[in-house]
Amino acid sequence: MSSDCFAATIMSSLRLQNLLLAGVLLLSASASGAQSIADKAAIQREMQTAQSALRAHDENGARQAFEAILKMDPANAEANANLGVMDFFHGNCQTAESHFRAALRADPGLTKMKALLSVCEKQLGQPSAQVDMKEAFAQLKDPRLRLRLGLELANLDYQQGHLEQTASVLHSLLDEQPNNVDLLFFAQRVYSELADQTLNKLAVLAPDSARMQQLMAEHLINAGDLKDAITHYEKALQIDPRLPGVHFELAEALMQSSPDSASNQASALRQLQEAIQADGDNANVECELGRIDWLQSKTSEALRHYQKALQLSPDNSEAEKGIAAIMLRNGQDRQAAVYLQKAVKSDPFDAKAHYQLAQVDKKLHLEDEAQKQLKLFLDIQAAQKKVKQLYREMVPSRAAVPAASHE
Repeated sequence: MSSDCFAATIMSSLRLQNLLLAGVLLLSASASGAQSIADKAAIQREMQTAQSALRAHDENGARQAFEAILKMDPANAEANANLGVMDFFHGNCQTAESHFRAALRADPGLTKMKALLSVCEKQLGQPSAQVDMKEAFAQLKDPRLRLRLGLELANLDYQQGHLEQTASVLHSLLDEQPNNVDLLFFAQRVYSELADQTLNKLAVLAPDSARMQQLMAEHLINAGDLKDAITHYEKALQIDPRLPGVHFELAEALMQSSPDSASNQASALRQLQEAIQADGDNANVECELGRIDWLQSKTSEALRHYQKALQLSPDNSEAEKGIAAIMLRNGQDRQAAVYLQKAVKSDPFDAKAHYQLAQVDKKLHLEDEAQKQLKLFLDIQAAQKKVKQLYREMVPSRAAVPAASHE
């Protein structure tokens, strides 16, 4: 899909059709100019009429009142701002622009007007639009207008091929609206294109490098091909034995491929020790060490690794689950429940932790809690199955790893 078509699709789905006019228009802008007492009284009456009309969703009545104000006071910020907004949401940017500029001359602090003016500038093809949009976006607080302006700015950056700038704007919007499906879709497309760009650049600049081997291994992991992933991790380490991150990733792949294999456990243990030498210790390494000790029935050593993991990362759900498993083996059900409660708080989408907590709650005769955790487990499991199915359908296009080439 071309950037122009994609931008048009996104904006079509995100038009603020349900934005109530009165919600934007009652701006409480300052009065302008010096008027006679009679004019001020007349302006005040018309302003009250306009605001009453807006509350009643009578746009024509409000427009007539604001236009009457401008006949008495052409520089009135509030009347100009309101008429500008009306014209803007009717798609009349030519007229809206002149009202916005008049309002801002009278009151430069009208941030919403700056935002809408910059969108009008974009639609009218004015060269100042992009700079003005960025400035207004940084100042704007209203969430609905930030969404509108942010999408306009992101679309403009996207159409120009500035993916990093597009991603930055989308990141800001997603911080405020993390569950907005259209934003997530737009962001996924941009992040995918950025990933493809960097992958292609790496393949051209360093096709035989250790990093390229690591990247190929990671793609294979995502595609579920652990065997070939392990091969590429090993190739990466042959090229650069101290490549950051690879020893741990190889250990993870070994344990995922066959966790009960004694030889895999021994190989993973060696890789974890190398990881500590190359990268220093961290919670993830300690959890893997704890997992190996647990599988080898070295309970005390496993507990020590999990506890150290929590010291390094207090909200590590894997460590919390590991300690809970040890507590359960030792018959300490209540202590296990405490750690499992922490685990589901650290990672609310960990289906296994919810299931384990449900079983412990049942043993503790906490039936309501057990049912609650079981329902969460089933809901998360169903959602994860749906996601896996979607990814399975996408595998042919997403799992492919470009071959290294010197061309």
